[in-house]
Amino acid sequence: ELQILQALLFLVTYLLGSAGNVIIITITTLDPQLQSPMYYFLKHLSILDLSSLSVTVPQYVDICLTQSGYISYAQCMLQIFFFTGFAWGEVAILTVMSYDRYVAVCLPLHYEVIMGPSKCRWAVTAVWLSSVIPGTLYIATIFSIRFCRAKIIHQFFCDVPQVLKLSCSNDYLVIMGVADFLSVIGFACFVGIVNSYVHIFSTVLRMPSAESRSKVFSTCLPHLFVVSLFLSTGIFAYLNPTSDFPTALEFLFSVFYTVLPPTLNPVIYSLRNDAIKSVVRKLLLSRKFTS
Repeated sequence: ELQILQALLFLVTYLLGSAGNVIIITITTLDPQLQSPMYYFLKHLSILDLSSLSVTVPQYVDICLTQSGYISYAQCMLQIFFFTGFAWGEVAILTVMSYDRYVAVCLPLHYEVIMGPSKCRWAVTAVWLSSVIPGTLYIATIFSIRFCRAKIIHQFFCDVPQVLKLSCSNDYLVIMGVADFLSVIGFACFVGIVNSYVHIFSTVLRMPSAESRSKVFSTCLPHLFVVSLFLSTGIFAYLNPTSDFPTALEFLFSVFYTVLPPTLNPVIYSLRNDAIKSVVRKLLLSRKFTS
């Protein structure tokens, strides 16, 4: 009797998150004020967020409304491929964005040389190409395992830890090797993000102007909050041992990891960024929009 309510909650969240990300993509593409590398990377973060939401939430809403509780094997594999790929792409683009803020704050005189248009395009290309690797590795290893248990996934989408619970003994060791490999690279990205922000905050605290400090914090703190939320919930979801009888807390944390960050990203960047608020306000008050 709660499936309809769950479907409505997820549908509203999906529509809000999709609308926010589409607005970010639109204004960073069309408005000439938002053509710096920071907004270029933000646009691709929004594309990744929108794609990540679209992989998991609509399928779950459909399952709740039809009350079928069924997903085919092919759909499950596609969810794993695209979700892990988009999640990895988000980690990569957040790492690039932290480096961009480091260069802008700590090396401002060299910013245009280091973060030139061609280098930004190469960085984004590397992000999208690298996002294919996790999904490919996971799918290739999942095809090699056998499923011995009842094929019931206690989750609202096909998540790798839940699929591993269905495998026969020792069949999942290869996938755990893939997970460990990706975890090492993810930890390296996290170290790079932390190192960038250590240098940023040490530079900001030495600035004599309070206005300059406020401007830097207004762009860096939202980014740091997004990184912390995404990585902390993701670590809990993938490193916390899944039990045979999953609790509501595990389901809730999976929502925090998969649904909440892509939905909150546009809100956080819009509320803390004067340039984006100005462009959105101009768009809403324009004559074309009114007519």
